[in-house]
Amino acid sequence: MAAPMLRYIFRSQWLGTQGLSGVLSLGLREAHSAAQGLLAVQKARGLFKEFFPERGTKTELPELFDRGTGGKFPQTIYCGFDPTADSLHVGHLLALLGLFHFQRAGHNVIALVGGATARLGDPSGRTKEREALDAERVQSNARALSQGLKALATNHQQLFANGRTWGSFTVLDNSAWYQKQDLVDFLAAVGGHFRMGTLLSRLSVQTRLRSPEGMSLAEFLYQVLQAYDFYYLFQHYGCRVQLGGSDQLGNIMSGYEFIHKLTGEDVFGISVPLITSTTGAKLGKSAGNAVWLNRDKTSPFELYQFFLRQQDDLVERYLKLFTFLPLPEIDHIMQLHVTEPEKRGPQKRLAAEVTKLVHGQEGLASAKRCTQALYHSSIDALEVMSDQELKELFKEASFSELVLDPGTSVLDTCRKANAIPDGPRGYRMITEGGVSINHKQVTNPESVLVVGQHILKNGLSLLKIGKRNFYIIKWLQL
Repeated sequence: MAAPMLRYIFRSQWLGTQGLSGVLSLGLREAHSAAQGLLAVQKARGLFKEFFPERGTKTELPELFDRGTGGKFPQTIYCGFDPTADSLHVGHLLALLGLFHFQRAGHNVIALVGGATARLGDPSGRTKEREALDAERVQSNARALSQGLKALATNHQQLFANGRTWGSFTVLDNSAWYQKQDLVDFLAAVGGHFRMGTLLSRLSVQTRLRSPEGMSLAEFLYQVLQAYDFYYLFQHYGCRVQLGGSDQLGNIMSGYEFIHKLTGEDVFGISVPLITSTTGAKLGKSAGNAVWLNRDKTSPFELYQFFLRQQDDLVERYLKLFTFLPLPEIDHIMQLHVTEPEKRGPQKRLAAEVTKLVHGQEGLASAKRCTQALYHSSIDALEVMSDQELKELFKEASFSELVLDPGTSVLDTCRKANAIPDGPRGYRMITEGGVSINHKQVTNPESVLVVGQHILKNGLSLLKIGKRNFYIIKWLQL
């Protein structure tokens, strides 16, 4: 019986009105004449890095997607996401983009939340064991990740439709089948199909065994559970392809070997590249450099700025990896960049496309407002910003709510907000030009606040002391 939890499927409205026969006759033909084209295009974009197995199987990977040679269409592809935190981050985006590209071509995709496997900890690409998480924390994280995946799938469906019939997008949690398993029964049924020599030969295992900390049994068994996940999805959902980061190839191999032993059927793995920082560190929670996809952890403005700041030598690659823009359009964007590099056109397009996918159209608008307010001193942008946006933009700023008394001066405001010291020193900070309100320098401490100048239409004042110290004031009873 298929796992009942967290099933979340998107289909186009056209599918509901035209039926399956319409999909097969029109939508899939338009999507790709042969999905070898899909694999080749994503390989050319740099999104699909390695294919496993490459040769020697009864059915070659491209044949799975090629209706003309007897392959079954559509296919089902999955990728796993362990809830070691309560949010996805930029490091997860490429795997999600891979799923979305398959979905756009008419295939069914599964995002698998590792509500069970997260408690073991994946050793792949790690030099030491993950911090253990209790069951309640993992469950909470799993719920948050599932919601995040659904939100991204919704944005993708609503904002990036290409006019073709798409496959389904399903979110599952592997705790749905592991919580029904008895430990001894599971080991008896599954354990005999894995050879210790093969498991020990995996690069991730070898690396950890040679490390000072060694490797725990829980971590060692992680690849067995990931292999079983692949088998379960193969049996219940017809899933024959697993997508994962390039550090997941060993786990994917274990799944292939397990399924092939039990069923004689061939399954496949596709890896996507890992995104690293300028120092070469993998982007993520463990490395301490995660750019989160949850607004509570990384605002739309911060996500937008992360991609806007990408260097020229990376931006073309990132446009191919992180957007759905056709390759000819990317080439055109880069040609314009050669003639007008100061406009940073590729970076702006990259930042806009990713922010829209993650946070929707309103999130992109918010990021642009914040950019205008902070870097272009736009009063118009400040006036339409919400309290939430101001707090996101000026994270370190003090936020005060004050009553506007008649005759309130610049000096009164600065002192009530605890922005300047008492006495002559604070007075001089204003007279010497060290204070601005709403991006306008004020030098007369006795000036009375004027609505529309010192106080914006939204009842806010942005007070800046020196170059970097911001204070947000929300005026009450205006």
